[in-house]
Amino acid sequence: MRRRQFLKLSAGAAVLAALSSPSRAQSSAPLNEIRIGYQKNGVLVVARQRATLEAHFAPQGIAVKWVEFSSGPPMLEAMNVGSVDFGAVGDSPPIFAQAAEAAIVYAAGQPITTGQGILVPQNSPIRTLADLKGKRVGFTKGSSAHNVLVLALEKAGLSYADIIPVYLTPPDAGPAFANGSIEAWSIWDPYFAIGETKQNGRILVHASEVGKTNAFFIANRDFAKTHGDVLQQIIDVTAATARWAEGNRGEVAKALSAVTGIPLDIQTVAADRNAFVVGPITEDIVTTQQDVADRFFKLGLIPKPIVVRDAVWKLSQT
Repeated sequence: MRRRQFLKLSAGAAVLAALSSPSRAQSSAPLNEIRIGYQKNGVLVVARQRATLEAHFAPQGIAVKWVEFSSGPPMLEAMNVGSVDFGAVGDSPPIFAQAAEAAIVYAAGQPITTGQGILVPQNSPIRTLADLKGKRVGFTKGSSAHNVLVLALEKAGLSYADIIPVYLTPPDAGPAFANGSIEAWSIWDPYFAIGETKQNGRILVHASEVGKTNAFFIANRDFAKTHGDVLQQIIDVTAATARWAEGNRGEVAKALSAVTGIPLDIQTVAADRNAFVVGPITEDIVTTQQDVADRFFKLGLIPKPIVVRDAVWKLSQT
């Protein structure tokens, strides 16, 4: 995938214009700010609301800047150009980014068990995955929802050509789902919960029913190389926040709602079914992610095969 194709995929040009700044790799100045990319879900939202990273880095004279994205692809494009140092995404965005030779590394992993899947309207005649044939299915291209859809089609014995893909960001897909412009929606929380509770959605399948999926904490490659000790501290603080979240889901829902503005009842659904776990990139995670990469290459979604292991960061490398 050429760079301009990756830019088109991420639809992040406006975001990049607002965020653009010189890459830290070009400067030997001391680190005084960490730029964290986040979406409307997950442990980073909790970390932001509880200011755990700020509390950790303040004694070192390092500030934390939070930058919100609607999905993973534009976040990783911003990270590629050096505007974001660290962030959380699903399994597909790093595949597209690595295929585009983006300057990113896998820093930590998070198994996903629930919290994403495919929705259809309550009164839809779609009852099985096979019924998706010929239907308009909305999802964000290059996102984790993209992989969930591909896995679902494989499970049903369908090909990618058997559906009508409709590429939409989550904020655009929600209204399209509600008004019937799309007949199914592959999506993650909290939009998954919004569609289920507020937009008359019915869960056709959970992601865990069609295959193994993971989420990732990604870092800018130059940041990881230059500030590996800081990156490890970010991971450690995020992991500690995740451990707290596992035992305090009611407070997590309040934190998610406070940061994102999404109603508490919706974030409660998302918080109750999310797994807040942050850990190393294990062999199992690498294998699963390589399967995603191979699948996308076979389908022609990325232009060349990639080796996931080549982009896995280790502190010893810095």
